[in-house]
Formats: sequence, structure tokens, C-alpha cells
Amino acid sequence: MRPIFDPMLVNGPFGDPGLYLDFRFERRALLFDLGDLAALPPKKLLRVSDVFVSHTHMDHFAGFDRLLRVCLGRDTAARLYGPPGFIERVAHKLDAYTWNLVENYPTDFTIEAWEIDPDERVRGARFRCHARFRREPLEDRQAPAGVLLDESAFRVRAALLDHQTPCLAFAVEEKTHVNVWKNRLAELGLPTGPWLKDLKEAVTRGDPDDTPVRAGWRDRHGTHERHFALGELKRRVLQLVPGEKICYVTDVVYHEENAGRIAALAQGAELLFIECVFLDEDAGQAARKFHLTARQAGCIARAAHARTVVPFHFSPRYLEREQELRAELEGARAGQ
Repeated sequence: MRPIFDPMLVNGPFGDPGLYLDFRFERRALLFDLGDLAALPPKKLLRVSDVFVSHTHMDHFAGFDRLLRVCLGRDTAARLYGPPGFIERVAHKLDAYTWNLVENYPTDFTIEAWEIDPDERVRGARFRCHARFRREPLEDRQAPAGVLLDESAFRVRAALLDHQTPCLAFAVEEKTHVNVWKNRLAELGLPTGPWLKDLKEAVTRGDPDDTPVRAGWRDRHGTHERHFALGELKRRVLQLVPGEKICYVTDVVYHEENAGRIAALAQGAELLFIECVFLDEDAGQAARKFHLTARQAGCIARAAHARTVVPFHFSPRYLEREQELRAELEGARAGQ
């Protein structure tokens, strides 16, 4: 079964960092960082349900205004997640504008902003168009193991890192894929149909094996239904396949604690998007700027056993030396 996400760097390796994860089977997307969003047309931005912001340096947050402008007046909402202090930054962005006419909009576009603390407590606030985007507090919650978003098909986890300011790295973890063997369904005299969606969701939720499952359908002979235990259908007609993990890491300094946290977050990732701002010959500059070199990124990717690594956030100083950055990363991954 294909992964549910189609990932795309928003601006390529030399532009503002950003990752767009489009859902293959829904009209929905996730967005990581809000830098320059000019490459994303409105129809793509309107698919975004959740935005995960590593930190609020300009090249990661200046695109908030474009997202707001596209969504304002639409029948939609957006949830934003960021590091400590993030809610205050969102509030200041919204306070920069005059909202005296927004009550006339037919829809009440709403933003939820959430920030995670080192103790894994998440604080939230709501900003509604019809309330002139005044800040409305939401109830605090805990985020065990850094899980910010947990849905039936996937979860998004964050790790707090050091960029001389708190900065988040993210992992999107698909839950188990549930594949249906159609030939085995036929052996049981069962057709495909909407009832299979309920079956898959029960498996994804981890419902007990004795959970009753109703298989219902209509054909030219009338209406039919049969009942099974969930465990029986799991054994006889389903194939459970591990889901994909995609990680996004940018704007971190190289030291033991950061490297360990990134490797733990990205362990076994199918896709690791990781910054490679400098060549190792400029490691001193990288340390002063609190960024990674390509060699450091490759060492982290090796420790994480990442299957595919996509480097990005190259410094413009290397416009003519892109292949050197890539080669240095791959050499470090290979232990050279």
C-alpha cells in the first residue's frame, strides 16, 4: 500500500525551509514552517489543516501573513504548533492589522495556536475572525513523548532542540497500514464496500480482537449482513504493514544533546529532511550560526538509520558547490 503522504520541499535546497505533506487520498495537507510560501498556490494553502513551525525566525515564519490572507473569509480553520513563546508571536502577528470589518465575513475563519514546553505541557489559544482575532485561552494538555497531533492514521511528534532559541524538529509517523486481501474476502463470500472502512479504523485504533464487526451490503438479491469478531477478520482477510516515518529537522547547532535527540526522533525514518547549511570546512561558522554542517547532518542520519536523506537549507555561499554538500553528507552517512 502506498504511503498516505506525498512530501515536497516548498522552496528547494537553497530557499526558505519548508515541507509540504499532501495527503494522497484526502483534500488535506500538513505544512512544516512558514517561510516564503510564494511557490504554493492558494489551492494548496487551502488544503493545509495543520502547520508545524520549528521557530519564529523570519525565514520560518514570515509566510504566516500569506497563509492568513489566503484563508481569511474562507470556511476553513488552521491549527499551528510551535516552541515556547509561539502563541505570543501569533498574537502579535494578528495584532498588527486592523480588523474592524471582519464581522461582515460570512465565515468565521479560526486559528488555534499551540506551544509545547520542555516538560511536554502544551498550551493553546484560539483566534477567531468574528471576534477580531482576540486571544481566547484553550485548556492546557500534556503531550507524552512530544506527540502534538494524534489521529487514526498518523501522529506528529516534536523534539525540542537548541538553536540558541528553542527550536522544534518533527516526525510524522503513519500508523499501521491495513491492507485487504480481496481474494480472501471472496472466499468468505464477502464483497468490498463501506464496511471495510469501519473495519480498518477499528484495527488502527487497536480495538480488542473480540470487538464485533458488521459486514453489510446490498446487491440484486437484497440487503445482507454478517457478523464477525475483529480478530477473525484480522487473521483471515487483512495484512498489517508498518507505516512510514517522515522527519523534518532544521536550524540546530551540533552538540551531543541535540544530535541524540534528533537521532532518537528520526530513528528508522523512511525519509529524513535535514538541514545542511555549511560544509565541514566552515564548521566554526556553523557553530557560531547554530547550524549543522553537511558532515554533521550525515553523522546524525547514520545514527538514526534513516533510509533516505534529503538535505536542504544550503547556504547561498555554496550555490556553485551544491554537489560538495551532498557528497559530504553521503560520505558521513557511509561512515567515511
